[in-house]
Amino acid sequence: MTDRAFAVVRAGALTTVQDGGRPGHAHLGVPRSGALDQPAARLVNRLVGNPPDAAVLETTLDGCALRPRRPVTVAVGGAPCPVTVDGRPAPWGAAVRVPAGALLDVGAARSGVRSYLAFDGGVRVEPVLGSRSTDLLSGLGPPPLTTGAVLPLGSPSGSHARVDTAPQPAPPRELVLRVALGPRADWFTPAALRTLTTRAYRVSSASNRIGLRTEGPALDRAFPGELPSEGMVLGAVQVPPDGRPVVFLADHPTTGGYPVVAVVREPDLAAAAQAVPGTPVRFVATGWR
Repeated sequence: MTDRAFAVVRAGALTTVQDGGRPGHAHLGVPRSGALDQPAARLVNRLVGNPPDAAVLETTLDGCALRPRRPVTVAVGGAPCPVTVDGRPAPWGAAVRVPAGALLDVGAARSGVRSYLAFDGGVRVEPVLGSRSTDLLSGLGPPPLTTGAVLPLGSPSGSHARVDTAPQPAPPRELVLRVALGPRADWFTPAALRTLTTRAYRVSSASNRIGLRTEGPALDRAFPGELPSEGMVLGAVQVPPDGRPVVFLADHPTTGGYPVVAVVREPDLAAAAQAVPGTPVRFVATGWR
């Protein structure tokens, strides 16, 4: 393995390699995957001089700690968190030079859920179907990071951005999801559709990269029965038997048999990636533009 690499000292609760994902393979049963907060991942790549879709690390809640074998330029964004190099504070949201052998520690999120760590040159694990992303549902791509693992890095291709800090949206205090009703809205009563678009929900602690689960009023069916399995898309709001909506995220299944009451506009899904359990959720019916 090349000496341009890093060793994992602390893997964290769930740290995965993510890039722009592998769209276009749903007919093979392969989800899109990729970074849940794509704007954050693209920003940290820009900060270190990478192409927008270079592979980064996505941490969950409690960060990770790494030790590079060669000097590297890194940037951390997404959920705000403390960053240190050999115990000394380093900036979040800006490019930082980390010496060879130094301990880079990305701490627990102060708000939000997922932080993103870019290295100049990107994480260079072997691609699968054109992507280096970890897919938790299908098992494609590299496994989640484990303590002691060593991952390769690519060669830098550009100069890093020389800014003190890059503005980033704060994690949502209220998650507002704009939706288009359908394709199976007719499976629900008119009262259920009013409930979906007028009542408050909250993010469930059972949420993950596959879907954002909600807690709140159940949606009543207009009639009993089940659908044959049909295709599912990113942002689909599926309603399982308990009646609580589930918003499908990047690692979602490509087919499903529960009815989809609505679909969330894709630009709203980055905020969903940063909504901590208990965050209020509102579904707002709107047309596509």
